[in-house]
Amino acid sequence: MRVLCLHGMGTSAFRSKLPPSITFNFIDGPHSTNPAAGITALFESQHYAWYKSQTAESIRTAHDWLRTYLATHGPYDAVMCFSQGCALIATFLLYHARETPDEPLPFKAAFFICGGMPLPVLEDLGVEVPEVAKAVNEATSRMLREKAGALTDYAENLEKAKRGVGLWDDLSGLLHSPDKIPEEGNVFGLDFTKMPRDLRITIPTVHVYGAKDPRWPASMQLAYFCEGRKMFDHKGGHDIPRSTEVSERLARLMVEMAKEIGYE
Repeated sequence: MRVLCLHGMGTSAFRSKLPPSITFNFIDGPHSTNPAAGITALFESQHYAWYKSQTAESIRTAHDWLRTYLATHGPYDAVMCFSQGCALIATFLLYHARETPDEPLPFKAAFFICGGMPLPVLEDLGVEVPEVAKAVNEATSRMLREKAGALTDYAENLEKAKRGVGLWDDLSGLLHSPDKIPEEGNVFGLDFTKMPRDLRITIPTVHVYGAKDPRWPASMQLAYFCEGRKMFDHKGGHDIPRSTEVSERLARLMVEMAKEIGYE
């Protein structure tokens, strides 16, 4: 099974636990960009994005780039994506569901890690996005930038770091309770009982998210668009914990997804 990976950092630990029949192709986005908050505290490298602004126009341009890449380098059986990569794939699938549902997709399954659904795309598709959903999106995005940015501060001021306390352990300000999955009628402002029925992702999906991630609400919203979803809370933040337990669970989910689309 060939898997296209869209900015899925930190996945090598669970890849080592997968059979050799599952192969991965990691690619960079087409746009050079400034590093995300906190990234330079971890490593120095070039930084890329799939799109530079959250507009529907910018995201649709990224879809055109993706189609060209898939036509040249595909086929792929599945995609695995992290953060903005999830937004790229999720919106690609929604536009396909609305505009070209009878055309075959270029992949059969999606593995989302810390993902979300950009609200401007929903509006472009005719969905009325309530102000509360927009407020949640703005607040959680701001909290993520502030939390991740603290990495740089810790790296420059090691005395501020506390032994045994991780970056994501301060839960103050979070807008969610991770032990309570939201009801369909109010997923942080989005009412999926009233969502157009054609705006659904019908291929098998896996949703990996962290209970301490400020963007947990966005992960829940994305999950509700997916009819054949499996969900896993890795208990961390906006990242992928590298513990053996989490790595083994992610590997099992990948193998299960492979079987679901016809690979043994």
